[in-house]
Amino acid sequence: MILEYRTMAWWYWLATVATLGTGIAAGWEPGVYTAMLLTVLHGHYFVVRGYGLTSFPLQVRIAYLLLLVAGLWSPLAFIHWLQLAGTTVRVLFAYCFLARTLSLMPWNRQGPLDWQRVWRTYATPPTRGSFLQAFDTSRAV
Repeated sequence: MILEYRTMAWWYWLATVATLGTGIAAGWEPGVYTAMLLTVLHGHYFVVRGYGLTSFPLQVRIAYLLLLVAGLWSPLAFIHWLQLAGTTVRVLFAYCFLARTLSLMPWNRQGPLDWQRVWRTYATPPTRGSFLQAFDTSRAV
């Protein structure tokens, strides 16, 4: 288990797990909306710290927010359960499936997309700090 409790980002993700979990599992209706608000605040935190709008940490928060919005439509409500599971894994083990998936996008990688890159992206064990730094040492994040 890699608990990154010394980072503000970890605390934002923990609060998001708590509010999203109470929203969908316990039936607390404002829970999902509170998770959305926390995600916006989390993104704002990175903007205030000087990260650009296209920075990787902000991309993850924007994608997460868009998934929260998509899950409000009842046929896609299962997305919130996937987010709850994924965010719980992120908090407990520092493995973020969403970040790893976004790292495969053309604007976030150098070189071609091949099966070896996809395998390494998802199979690399979690590390402290940025996933991109651990995975692709040719990029500074």
